[in-house]
Amino acid sequence: MGNCWSSPKQAETAASPSPAVEPKPVPPVTEEPVVEAQKKPAAMAVKIYIVFYSTYGHIYKLAQEQKKGVDSVEGCEGILYQVPELLSDEILAKMHAPPKPDVPVLDVHDLPNADGFIFGFPTRYGTMAAQFKAFWDATGGLWQKGALVGKPATMFTSTASQGGGQETTIFTSLPNIVHHGMVYVPPGYGLGAPMYGLDEVRGGSGWGAGTFAAGDGSRQPSKLELDFAEYQGKYFAQVAKKLAA
Repeated sequence: MGNCWSSPKQAETAASPSPAVEPKPVPPVTEEPVVEAQKKPAAMAVKIYIVFYSTYGHIYKLAQEQKKGVDSVEGCEGILYQVPELLSDEILAKMHAPPKPDVPVLDVHDLPNADGFIFGFPTRYGTMAAQFKAFWDATGGLWQKGALVGKPATMFTSTASQGGGQETTIFTSLPNIVHHGMVYVPPGYGLGAPMYGLDEVRGGSGWGAGTFAAGDGSRQPSKLELDFAEYQGKYFAQVAKKLAA
């Protein structure tokens, strides 16, 4: 038989009613202000610097077409810059060079602010003009910091005549791209049939757009050469946009 007795204190505790628990006051329901979700800022445009040196204006004309191609890609913006001139006004006048275009001169320290680069320069004996070489030589500080690593780049050029070294000029300029750890994006032959035609003289190749200026600078870029420069700008912008995403 189990032990069923309890002490008087236990019995008294069991018999006494539990004290009433007063309910806590419920605060009045108020409508919380509706907070609108903050809108994310619109995606910033992919900035592509079109950096060029032009003596007689041929490279400048191609640069304008490159910009047209870049700007045709949604979310991309082409910005024209020229590099500093090394020749004096007196020498340029004796060379019968036209005035420089109204385009800002680029400071090398501003290069890291771009998402990609299109470089244009005329040929000097199968390599880039001294003005552009001096521009690259001033980027040593950026190279030490790795400030341009991974950024895409492409190039275009001009020569006085056929066989004057358009492909060679771009080829000999690639070390600058490589040493900065940049990614070269050649246009290839994506323009299609016009690139294979033999019915007219034209500059440019799979390495980059180009034009022939003639020895005295009298020949101007043809429609096909301008079209190829525009195509290169558009194609490059599409690639740069993907890399920047």
